[in-house]
Amino acid sequence: MMPFAFDPTFILLIPPMILALYAQYKVRHTYSKFSEVPSAAGLSGAETARRLLRDNGIHDVRVEEVEGTLSDHYDPRDKAVRLSTGNYRGHSLAGLAVAAHEVGHAIQHASGYLPLNLRHAILPVCNIGSMAAFPLFFIGLLMKSAGLMDLGIAFFAAVVVFQVVTLPVEFNASSRAMVQLVDGRYLAVQEGSLARKVLNAAALTYVAAAATAVMQLLQFVLHRNNSEE
Repeated sequence: MMPFAFDPTFILLIPPMILALYAQYKVRHTYSKFSEVPSAAGLSGAETARRLLRDNGIHDVRVEEVEGTLSDHYDPRDKAVRLSTGNYRGHSLAGLAVAAHEVGHAIQHASGYLPLNLRHAILPVCNIGSMAAFPLFFIGLLMKSAGLMDLGIAFFAAVVVFQVVTLPVEFNASSRAMVQLVDGRYLAVQEGSLARKVLNAAALTYVAAAATAVMQLLQFVLHRNNSEE
């Protein structure tokens, strides 16, 4: 069998890699465009997040500022919605959409949304798997050890499960965000489709990550099977 790096199964990774590059371009381009568009509500991302949390009766989640760009996230362990500086302090349409999305995760947490709970339950295994899978598989491939290759595949399968479970979590958070923004009248009529563009662009990055992980797992399995020939 030819070396792993030159194996023709590498072609499996080309489509998701192209998708990933496009997704990164799309999210940065869309975010950059709408971060320059003031929201009609005139609220900062921090104000939006706090109001939405209050609207949903969630009083134990903090809204905090973090450094970076597109570093926004919800931390269920600390119960904190963390917004990047531009979104936390700015009054843009992009910041409004991103803040609502992260509050969507807080609402999921408060309501016991099953996919979110599952994602955080497998996160420790995923973290170990992402570090151990490749070394174990490559060592097993070089040593022709089926056991090590299988262990590497098992660890990477946890990464794939995490990425796949992430999809409904992110889509649902965006869906909740749009409902909250529309029902709470945070958006002017013409802003609804624009806010959705921001959220859809971000969602594409998760689709690309899941597709890449699935193809990498398939590549591992094909190498495992070829090693026995």
